[in-house]
Amino acid sequence: MSDYISTGPATTRSSKGPVVLEVRNLSVDFGVEKTWVPAAVGLDYEVRAGEVLAIVGESGSGKSASSMALLGLLPSNSRVSGSVKLSGKELLGADESNIRSVRGKDVAVIFQEPMTALNPVYTVGAQIVETIRLHNEVSPDQARERALQMLDLVELPDPEKAFKSYPHQLSGGQRQRAMIAQSLSCDPKLLIADEPTTALDVTVQAEILDLMRNLRNKLDSAIVLITHDMGVVADLADRIAVMRRGLIVETGTAEQIFHNPQHPYTQALLAAVPHLGQGGGEGAETDVDVTAALAAATHAELESVDHEELVRRERENAAALAAAAAARPTGEPVLELTDVAIEYPKQGRVPAFRAVEGANLTIYPGQVVGLVGESGSGKTTVGRAAVGLLPVAAGTMRVVGQDISAAKKNGRQLHSVRRHIGMVFQDPSSSLNPRLPIGESIGEPMYLARVAKGADLQKRIEALLDQVELPRAYRNRYPHELSGGQKQRVGIARALSLKPKLMVADEPTSALDVSVQAKVLELFQNLQRELGFACLFVTHDLAVVDVLADRICVMQRGRIVEQGTRDQILRNPQEPYTQRLLAAVPLPDPERQRERRELRAQLLAAGLD
Repeated sequence: MSDYISTGPATTRSSKGPVVLEVRNLSVDFGVEKTWVPAAVGLDYEVRAGEVLAIVGESGSGKSASSMALLGLLPSNSRVSGSVKLSGKELLGADESNIRSVRGKDVAVIFQEPMTALNPVYTVGAQIVETIRLHNEVSPDQARERALQMLDLVELPDPEKAFKSYPHQLSGGQRQRAMIAQSLSCDPKLLIADEPTTALDVTVQAEILDLMRNLRNKLDSAIVLITHDMGVVADLADRIAVMRRGLIVETGTAEQIFHNPQHPYTQALLAAVPHLGQGGGEGAETDVDVTAALAAATHAELESVDHEELVRRERENAAALAAAAAARPTGEPVLELTDVAIEYPKQGRVPAFRAVEGANLTIYPGQVVGLVGESGSGKTTVGRAAVGLLPVAAGTMRVVGQDISAAKKNGRQLHSVRRHIGMVFQDPSSSLNPRLPIGESIGEPMYLARVAKGADLQKRIEALLDQVELPRAYRNRYPHELSGGQKQRVGIARALSLKPKLMVADEPTSALDVSVQAKVLELFQNLQRELGFACLFVTHDLAVVDVLADRICVMQRGRIVEQGTRDQILRNPQEPYTQRLLAAVPLPDPERQRERRELRAQLLAAGLD
């Protein structure tokens, strides 16, 4: 095919072991309104024992559809052609009983969201035991022993407790480990990992990647990794296949793809990936070398960071701190938290839960503050309290000059404050009313606030669509007719409709592909500079907040543990938790990612977590 590019000769393929999976001329089509729509066209690749092949591409590229076709897991309106051989045995066209015996035993799948993949009414142990006994003639006691061994293999802290737990009783990372244990319980030859870390925090993601790397080395299984996260690919993959619109446009080793991409799409995909430490913008003199900063902060000695480099970084850090002090903003804060505690109220027998304690945070006009931390750290709670959705249990919270600490008792005051606040939600699909055209969704806040109606309202809707770079004709479309990036643009337009002084953005790009994310971030930056609103940007993606934020605020277990300018946090992290958080962020560069992984191991070994 003309679109297929190989960045190296056949000899660059891994020589680790025999070929486990061989895919030739694989095509997948879906029947839509009496027409066959191609999802994958003429795919050719192979995976060897002990090798990780990453299939990367954006949503709709066909990477998941083609991989699910290997096991006959596609819906009834699909058709599959070509050849798929597992250890020389043809899978396509095999009868259902043979395919069923292959699933789970010879080929296992790790799904993106373990909460939906695991059965909520059975314990984790019961589900692993069921898998083992389905494919092996063993007693219940033997299956239980094997299940406990697998839970120990995936490094769950208390295998016995996890065995007896239901999925909802485990954290996201623990659920993902339990699903990996289930997938590996029958020693599969091939493991298909479909976005295995997308829903996880950066530190949990790093742990899961370490786990998968160790398991690959122990079990010598072939792994097909499906993802759009290039940092994860750099951390784990031996070879890469890049997919676009159902075609493999480029293949090669990880080093070839990252350092010498040939296809324009691969180049654009890599260019769109935000790099932690490269978000200084036009005014920044140098990029931040996060690895060097962490090495200096922890006195670690890496080969790539010599003494002269550390001295130079220390001088740059001193200059950055002096510049930050000189550029300290003045004027009345838009958002000010003083010793704030926030708790979720009592519900029935469930007692009140204090999620945030002793928070101090200030945002000035035109300033973007990134609030980062793991799930459960309290960052979203702060954002919800800032818009009056959660009560302040203690301390003082002032928004646009008004104290809303007791605003729940004064609905009129809260209503007036909310007119100055916009909010962009994490999932654009669930935050838009599916029954309303997007024009009405954008115009509804202005209509309810009685700032515009009739022809004036329509003009303002058109102006907002122009600002977020959507065609005016889209005003009559419904949310399901838009892509994820377009829906998020609608969410931003709606948040801007009342010209807010404060914008609260809660993980607004986490559900988007990397190139779409780059476009939305660029749009957000341009609008913030043009309109000058203050912003509280809540995220767990430090590379994203690095691109946007003037200041970074780090939360852990309900407390703000460190805050400062972007350069202060990235050049000279003081708190061990911040150091661990930065070290866990994967880099889209295989060589530098190996350095970062070594540094993270040193941090953990030193007990700094």
